[in-house]
Amino acid sequence: MDLLTMFHKGGILMYGILILSFAAGYIVIERYFTLRRSRPASGRFEMSLRMMLGKKDLDHAKEFAIQDRSPSGRIVLAALEKVHHNPGRVREAIEDQGREEIAQLEKHLGILASVAGIAPMLGFLGTVTGMITTFQAVAATGGQASPVELADGIWEALITTAFGLFVGIFAYGAYNWLVARTQEIAMQMERIGREILDVIEEELHVAVNPQSGDIKIRTKQTEGVK
Repeated sequence: MDLLTMFHKGGILMYGILILSFAAGYIVIERYFTLRRSRPASGRFEMSLRMMLGKKDLDHAKEFAIQDRSPSGRIVLAALEKVHHNPGRVREAIEDQGREEIAQLEKHLGILASVAGIAPMLGFLGTVTGMITTFQAVAATGGQASPVELADGIWEALITTAFGLFVGIFAYGAYNWLVARTQEIAMQMERIGREILDVIEEELHVAVNPQSGDIKIRTKQTEGVK
């Protein structure tokens, strides 16, 4: 039996599961390419930036950060924009930009998590409605329901559950992978934030207080917010 026939056998709830599967697929593909483009700058980027700042060429350093077109580049740019302020302000600029970048990386992940929970529930609801259909057929015939009538209800019960679980498992696995990748990028951006503070201190002679120089860029998942 082909998938289209199975889909129709599953009943009306299959359309809800289908919509959720499309939503999950779109989010996973869109987030994959977003995270791929958000890879932190390479060591060459940091080396070139250090050379520019060593020459006190702040304008070219800013332009270089803009051309990088990555979250790390924007974090560096935020720091350079505040380089003439006090060290605490430079650190705050890095943290603020970092949180903004993480918010963009986490975009739509809440929807994907919802799909992972709702799809199996729709499948189980299909199980309930399918069994109701089956028992209605038995009651309507005084316990003499034909095998065909019973099979229709059982089909609905089993197929919606199977499809719902399939979509839910896919969405849940993809969600966890995307969260792990986002946290990895966040940690790398923290490292780059600390390094840009060191570069500013060493090359531009901005005294950064070691006690307040830690960069904190956290994802919602790291902070315990789902």
